[in-house]
Amino acid sequence: MTILSSLGRASRSAPLASKLLLLGTLSGGSLVAYSDSNKKEEEQKQKKKKVVVLGTGWAGISFLKDLDISSYDVQVVSPQNYFAFTPLLPSVTCGTVEARSIVESVRNITKKKNGEIELWEADCVKIDPANNKVLCQPVFKDDPEASQEFSLEYDYLIIAVGAQVNTFGTPGVLENCHFLKEVEDAQRIRRGVIDCFEKAVLPGLTEEQRRTKLHFVIVGGGPTGVEFAAELHDFIEEDITKIYPSVKELVKITLIQSGDHILNSFDERISSFAEQKFLRDGIDVLMGMRVMSVSNKDISVKIKSSGEVVSLPHGLILWSTGVGTRPVISDLMEQVGQGGRRVLATNEWLQVKGCENVYAVGDCASIAQRKIMGDIANIFKAADVDNSGTLTEDELQDVVDDINVRYPQVELYLKSKHVRSIKDLLTDSEGNPKKEVDIKAFESALSGVDSQMKSLPATAQVAAQQGSYLAKCFNKMEHCKEHPEGPKRFRTGGHHQFRPFQYKHFGQFAPLGGDQAAAELPGDWVSAGRSTQWLWYSVYASKQVSWRTRALVVSDWTRRYIFGRDSSRI
Repeated sequence: MTILSSLGRASRSAPLASKLLLLGTLSGGSLVAYSDSNKKEEEQKQKKKKVVVLGTGWAGISFLKDLDISSYDVQVVSPQNYFAFTPLLPSVTCGTVEARSIVESVRNITKKKNGEIELWEADCVKIDPANNKVLCQPVFKDDPEASQEFSLEYDYLIIAVGAQVNTFGTPGVLENCHFLKEVEDAQRIRRGVIDCFEKAVLPGLTEEQRRTKLHFVIVGGGPTGVEFAAELHDFIEEDITKIYPSVKELVKITLIQSGDHILNSFDERISSFAEQKFLRDGIDVLMGMRVMSVSNKDISVKIKSSGEVVSLPHGLILWSTGVGTRPVISDLMEQVGQGGRRVLATNEWLQVKGCENVYAVGDCASIAQRKIMGDIANIFKAADVDNSGTLTEDELQDVVDDINVRYPQVELYLKSKHVRSIKDLLTDSEGNPKKEVDIKAFESALSGVDSQMKSLPATAQVAAQQGSYLAKCFNKMEHCKEHPEGPKRFRTGGHHQFRPFQYKHFGQFAPLGGDQAAAELPGDWVSAGRSTQWLWYSVYASKQVSWRTRALVVSDWTRRYIFGRDSSRI
């Protein structure tokens, strides 16, 4: 206070030039302090490892939500600046839920994080793992100033770009079919459905022309195709026919499936229930058929049993037959020696094979699980501490937990054999546990384990779990370098830095329309009917990414019950 008072008195008694000099000196000191502060922040930022995340889908958002960004400089590249709750896209196509209700801004999701995440609305067009760079193309192609390509350097790259629609090279699909991968797709389908009815009621059309306009074809009997067929049926029966009564009897919905049943990934009981439900609803399910070509007027399908090719006129087609590889991923696979694969191969820690600092999660990647039989000799050697050539019960017990963690297929194999532990497989002819086991008996007991290896499905549930797992690994990366938490390294000794990723299946739903749904939950529990539909409502509401979207989705469901769906073409 004394110094400030003295400066104040000096300024008041000094001439104008002296006052300006004094002010300049004080201002310069504050600028120096501010500059030093900025310099320290910049130096601290430079010390952080750069993490570049490609994509803001289920895997990318789960990674960003759980990552402690105070330790990293995080940059996100995505063609959308929002996250979409994709399981509700079929509901958006018919107005059961509005598009805005299932999307949340990525900046809103990440703004509460302890730090700053930079987001660029662009497509990644090239990944250069040799130089740790990615080349990006902004989505604003109509603006020359904002459409210039840029590159980003990274220390760690997280690939979560998802997958694109798989057309299997079928002629005419890209030009004449709708897809259901993005929010924009759902909005286009909604407008397309309304357009079909508006065209059908125009004067001057024959009845056959009206029938063609109102024939809706869905290709693919998976969860997306089935749910869209159910939503469309409800939309037409509950809302559309009330305002287009003259064409009510001309509407037809056809579902084409190449396999013998729809919902092949579900329990057989659910597949059967869905087929019977669609039969009662008047939805025509054509199974055992392959699409040969699509035009703007009809779709040609081949009946597998007879080889006959028939043409079906259509008004609108939804193509929902699985996922394919994005060009940027195909290019990367060629660079890292994975050419010819359908998706990127990663190890059990989601690390892309051939790249130490590149990780891939979600639909664009698949875990190449290591076979236990390829390591059986090393496992036995690591367990045989006294080099006796046999394993005692204690020696076996020391590696059992590590084996279960390192090779997830072991747990599935034990369940299939209805036993609890590997030791239960090592019994004599009378079923009693062996006190000592040689390598031949050990190998024989585990010879069937690798038959339980399965690829994980391309679902939101898998992607979300992978993103969350990877974020947790990054959060404790420095700690685990000195204190590894993973299982034993049977080949080289020591321990892995982290526990490998292990997927936990929490069940799956299939809404079937008419306020009925089917569910397959852990423990071989299958449920179908109206009560299951209410369970579906509660689960999907709870899984929303924010309270805002949760409130909007619930209000949309309520509005639909009270007022019905909106049929306006917007």
